[in-house]
Amino acid sequence: MFEFIRNHQRWMYGILLILIVPSFVLVGVSSYTDKGADASTVATVDGQKITQQEWENAQRAQIDRYRQAMGDKFDQKLVDTPEARQAVLDSLINDRVVSAEIARSHLTVTDPVLAAFYAEQFGGSVDQYKATAAQMGLTTTGLDAKVRRSMEVQQLTTAIQDSGFAPRTIAARLSDLNDQEREVQELVFPAADYIAQVKLTDAMVKDFYDKNAKLFEVPASIKAEYVLFTPELLESQVAVTDADVEAFYKANASRFGTGEQRTASHILVKLLPAASAAERATAKAKAEAILAEVRKAPAQFAAIAKARSEDVGSAELGGDLGVVAKDGFSKPVTDVMYRLKQGEISEPTLDEYGFHIITITALKPAAIKPLEEAKNEIAAELKKQKLSKKYSELAEVFTNTLYEQADSLKPAADKLKLKIDTIEGLTRTPAPALAQAPYANAKFLAALFSDDSIKNKRNTEPVQAGPNTLIAGRVLEFKPATKRPLAEVDAVIRQRVTIEEAVKLARKAGEAKLSSARTSGDASGFGEAKLVSRTKPPTIPTPAAIDVLKADVSKLPVYVGVDLPGQGFGVYRIGKVAQTATPDAARRKAEMEQINSAIGQQDMYHYLDGLKQKSKVKIDHAPVSTAAK
Repeated sequence: MFEFIRNHQRWMYGILLILIVPSFVLVGVSSYTDKGADASTVATVDGQKITQQEWENAQRAQIDRYRQAMGDKFDQKLVDTPEARQAVLDSLINDRVVSAEIARSHLTVTDPVLAAFYAEQFGGSVDQYKATAAQMGLTTTGLDAKVRRSMEVQQLTTAIQDSGFAPRTIAARLSDLNDQEREVQELVFPAADYIAQVKLTDAMVKDFYDKNAKLFEVPASIKAEYVLFTPELLESQVAVTDADVEAFYKANASRFGTGEQRTASHILVKLLPAASAAERATAKAKAEAILAEVRKAPAQFAAIAKARSEDVGSAELGGDLGVVAKDGFSKPVTDVMYRLKQGEISEPTLDEYGFHIITITALKPAAIKPLEEAKNEIAAELKKQKLSKKYSELAEVFTNTLYEQADSLKPAADKLKLKIDTIEGLTRTPAPALAQAPYANAKFLAALFSDDSIKNKRNTEPVQAGPNTLIAGRVLEFKPATKRPLAEVDAVIRQRVTIEEAVKLARKAGEAKLSSARTSGDASGFGEAKLVSRTKPPTIPTPAAIDVLKADVSKLPVYVGVDLPGQGFGVYRIGKVAQTATPDAARRKAEMEQINSAIGQQDMYHYLDGLKQKSKVKIDHAPVSTAAK
């Protein structure tokens, strides 16, 4: 089918990706385990195997999608995990069980429905349609199949997800809680008010120092020298001559040519592969009648295609298929397209879709880019190749020299004309400001801080510290971790312990007030009343607002005690509970939809679990897969 998609290409890709991702939520399937399958099988669904190779391919595809979406921020370690691999397997299993149910339920998406979807979403450009398929690595037929598949899944799952329904009384109760306002009075016991009461002793300071040794540790550090080996050092050693460029051009002439381009149109008379002989004869007769009509008026091919073609997408465009590629159509159709001359009209050509009447509307001959135009491109590529080769050769020299004369970086630096730099006070975890420095590389630091490097002052192995960048180093001095003396940190400890003791005193006073207020029920000492709710910014400290809103208010007044970090201790008196005078109708409606959606998701979990039972899903013991890098 040849559909039309106009609108912005990037937006279109995003929508199609959304369509093609199944709408159901992935669920775990760890309870369906079987130990009896062969090593290449990781799961079976309805008797059909999911192989180790399929699983690994799906993992690679998943990682590639993350890589494309995240760009420079992509870190494979975050997505290539046992949990992520299990999720991919769960997805494959869900896909199979849903496919089986779609087949059992005879769900289909017809051509008119598909055509209406494309027209409604995108508008009408066959070039954009074909570009989308190409970007996804699909033929146009493959793209149609994926969109059909997504629409079939939606038919099956949307009914389940949309059926989630919460009784109005439950939804109303939850919304009422959201709209509830609590009248609160506050009494804060600031820690600062109790500092003067703290009786700090030398023993308390010493005790804190002993129990929190890590706070006062000076980490181990080294003074080291290092050398960097980068491709930029090789620029002067590599040259590309005109003779090199010309030789490459002659040896790779096909790379600098544009192949023949053919623009085609067709008229389709549909015929199913399983059609009877009578149906085949009828379709062929219809195609021959259309062909006779076209040959009487070749200039009217587009008008006839629009009126008679059964390919609902290209018919709207007068049968236009755009510039055709050899791998974009079935072999019988491709053979005819590349045999016809411009303006010629083919006999009815049969493939799995039916009979095609084909014409070539434009033909652009093959052409070769002149050497002068390709010269810069070739020179850049050849230089890159030579640099790569030279880099590999000299990287080996660099490595060998470091090992052969392991007690000094100088021989390697002299041989390759490298600069030796020095860094002091380098720790296992450098300061954030140094994070981008080559010597902050985690592998290089591990090598520098190894026993061999520290004890024997030997050269480290070369470590890759960036694209085509190697670094090696040698420890000059090592300072082991030490603990700062108590006298040096005494003032800091006294300040911290004083604050902690003041907080304890504030809490003790606050808890005494809390106890007496709960007994007496009086409001003496508390401040003016403030309203606290879930839908407005808090009028009291956030930790207090959370506890106040969680408190049981079945019997008023209610008193709540809360630690206030950085302040002290607060006691809160809840004296009154009321509903918002004018509830937000739009928000209540949105809350009802959220509740129903959550119930629908839960129903979907159960539904998929039932499909797995019906399809007799089993997960077999298999090697834990790691997707290819």
